[in-house]
Amino acid sequence: MAIWDKLKTELDRAGKAAQNALDEGKIRLEAFRTRQLADKAAQALGYAVYRAKQSGTDLDAESFERLRATLATHETEAARLEEQLRDLTREPASRKAPESPPSPPSPSASASPPPPPPPPDTPPTPEAPAI
Repeated sequence: MAIWDKLKTELDRAGKAAQNALDEGKIRLEAFRTRQLADKAAQALGYAVYRAKQSGTDLDAESFERLRATLATHETEAARLEEQLRDLTREPASRKAPESPPSPPSPSASASPPPPPPPPDTPPTPEAPAI
């Protein structure tokens, strides 16, 4: 029965890993889409300012505030999702056992000289024509 318990444990672990990967993928996609919306909002704000300047006027305060608020909302949401993603990707690293520090090189390994460099490639000399 020990083998079945081991199998069940490994299947549960694999299922959790797969679910974590799916959750991470969903958050990445949502963050990407939100960042795209923020870029579109910034573009709309830039176009509005450009068109107003082209016509010799300033952008009215109501339009500016609406476009600014839309951009701020999308940027805030994108930052929240990116923070959530950082938390999700940091979580598995904290569950791993700490790795042992690398061992110092042995004295015999540092005593051997490095191998000599390879000889430079020289093009073959053409053969002299037969007379």
